[in-house]
Amino acid sequence: MAFDPNNLMQDRITDIGPPKYDKFFPPIVKENFGKWKYHEILEPGVLVHVSETGAELYTVRVGASRLISIELIREVCDIADKYCDGYLRWTTRNNIEFLVSDKSKLQPLIDDLRSRGNWFPIGGTGNSITSIVHTQGWAHCHTPAIDASGVVKSVMDELFEYFGSHKLPAQVRIALACCLNMCGAVHCSDIAILGVHRKPPFIEHDRVQNVCEIPLVIAACPTAAIKPKKVDDKKSVEINQSRCMFCGNCYTMCPALPLADGEGDGMALWVGGKVSNVLSAPMFSKLAVPYIPNEPPRWPTTVNTIKRIVEEYAAGGRRYERIGDWINRIGWERFFEKTGLEFKHEHIDDYRLAMMTWRTTTQFKF
Repeated sequence: MAFDPNNLMQDRITDIGPPKYDKFFPPIVKENFGKWKYHEILEPGVLVHVSETGAELYTVRVGASRLISIELIREVCDIADKYCDGYLRWTTRNNIEFLVSDKSKLQPLIDDLRSRGNWFPIGGTGNSITSIVHTQGWAHCHTPAIDASGVVKSVMDELFEYFGSHKLPAQVRIALACCLNMCGAVHCSDIAILGVHRKPPFIEHDRVQNVCEIPLVIAACPTAAIKPKKVDDKKSVEINQSRCMFCGNCYTMCPALPLADGEGDGMALWVGGKVSNVLSAPMFSKLAVPYIPNEPPRWPTTVNTIKRIVEEYAAGGRRYERIGDWINRIGWERFFEKTGLEFKHEHIDDYRLAMMTWRTTTQFKF
């Protein structure tokens, strides 16, 4: 039977793949699909979308962790049942949005959420810092250089005043990826925390031939730093340390090449990225701090450095200016001066295609 794009469910014989998205639309969204005129932010964390038909949909956004308990999910669902006819959604940055179609239930919902203490902080819209999108970290991943949940919790505890307010010139999006395989959005965030390994994998020669497919391990290396080697009549591998970029691809393929190291692992901070096309084109994040060691459980150096960047941006940024736009206006030299960050040799781009990103003008801004 030929596939009919107008009847996606025809002759479907499997449940593989997600169901069609509009199956879960609230009735007000389904009735006004394609008819929304505009939206407004009524207060931090509270939005209204207005349709051509006059219909209004109110959204209350609250912050949440990436890893949450069943009990919290049940509580969230109970709140949605009481005020939102059961409709809510999770954003890509781990916020929970309650969708209210009856305006008379909006304020009671807000009052209810605030009465529950800090479990459901309202905010994260407009000129604020919203929840940090992050990866697995030590909780669940096999290649992290840093923790994810602990660092994010520590940073947001310090920046929490910017979540429920509109004190900033524009939105600030923070992301964390616990290694440079970058499951998070660190390549395009205003502030990005990136876990970095600084030592090559440790080779467990006694295990390699028993738990690894050596050709697969060699093929997995993006810099061709691995080659086969015999060690005491055992099949193993050898790593060219000068070519290794500590990415962990080999460990993903072979558990006998562990990469984690208490002294070598830490994080780098990147700034200035964004997806938005407003004021300027989308930008990649750029290196600000090459290395900060792991300092669990509260990561004070990382937290204080990020807070300093945010406060300097809040004081010097213009309206609607993202962090990258602010830096480009004042110049990177002044950014380092204002934030007190040290310029090091790691900031010099030596990638073989770096000429695409070099500043080639003779104009400097001081």
